[in-house]
Amino acid sequence: MAELNPGADRIELERRHGRVWNLRELAASFIIIGFMAPFVVVRRKVDGVIGSLEFQQDPRFYFNWQVDR
Repeated sequence: MAELNPGADRIELERRHGRVWNLRELAASFIIIGFMAPFVVVRRKVDGVIGSLEFQQDPRFYFNWQVDR
């Protein structure tokens, strides 16, 4: 968890992990199918691909999209 730097702002998360989603953006792009902090398993709406994202609590952002192989 220390590596995720809880409380990092969006700009810092984007610098380290690329694309970042807030809750509204996540809901528009993915269907949540499970979670175990600090990970969430999702299905991408556009193509049905299943993968995972990491998240931080405050502020709540999701990042580091990884396709499930």
